[in-house]
Amino acid sequence: MADKRRHGSNGARRAAGGPPPGGALPGVLSQTYEDAIKILPDVNVIKIGGQSIMDRGRPAVFPLIDEIVENAGRHRILIGAGGGTRARHAYSVALDLDLPTGVLASIGCATSRQNARILQMLLARHGGVYLNPEDFEKLPLYFRVGCIPVMVGMPPYEYWEKPSERGRIPQNRTDSGVYLTGEFLGARSVIFVKDEDGLYSGDPKKNQRATFIPRISVQELLARDLDDLVIERVVLENMINAVNVRQIQIVNGLVRGNLTRALNGEHVGTIIYTA
Repeated sequence: MADKRRHGSNGARRAAGGPPPGGALPGVLSQTYEDAIKILPDVNVIKIGGQSIMDRGRPAVFPLIDEIVENAGRHRILIGAGGGTRARHAYSVALDLDLPTGVLASIGCATSRQNARILQMLLARHGGVYLNPEDFEKLPLYFRVGCIPVMVGMPPYEYWEKPSERGRIPQNRTDSGVYLTGEFLGARSVIFVKDEDGLYSGDPKKNQRATFIPRISVQELLARDLDDLVIERVVLENMINAVNVRQIQIVNGLVRGNLTRALNGEHVGTIIYTA
């Protein structure tokens, strides 16, 4: 009877035009999110591009590895690996076979995993350790003992990746996975290491008139609706809703010292921030 009375009371309240049960829930959720603690606020999450860095081989990767090792004693570093050209080739084959978005996301995760394992092996003698998704909660332990964790940049949605707005290629790829990791941890910084000096108004490899953009808000960048972006568009959309990581930095990893400057808080490359 008590349950019936409760249901009857709710029904009467709705009929009378009163607020539905849980009407204050949106406000409660908003306050809860804003008050969320930062899990590892001193960690710097670094994305190493697959095509821009890894696919270039030893000349690009080895100097960057040395720079990471030099900074690991002063900064806590978590590395996320990109997929690169192999992922793009795999996407092309999968699209030709009419495979769904979830399968493409799983394939992209596999190529990113290969690069993550390469980076871990190169960093092994310096404390590099491969971070499985199921071991994510062990991050504090790894940092406490002086490790340099390396993870797959692709978020672990795989078959559960939601359909994309345009086409079947997953919207959440390695840039997105690295950014979301930083947002969850409440990271000190999220740095994307590419082969360009930062963001341009167009692709500088194809358009010599493309102008460099040293600093820009997410809102303005989305409003410009540029045809070519150095970072996945979904990252910008996620930044608007984010609480912890309201700024990201894009640097040229082929220039020695850029990563060090970014880790030290200097303005190098492009900074994208939430207004």
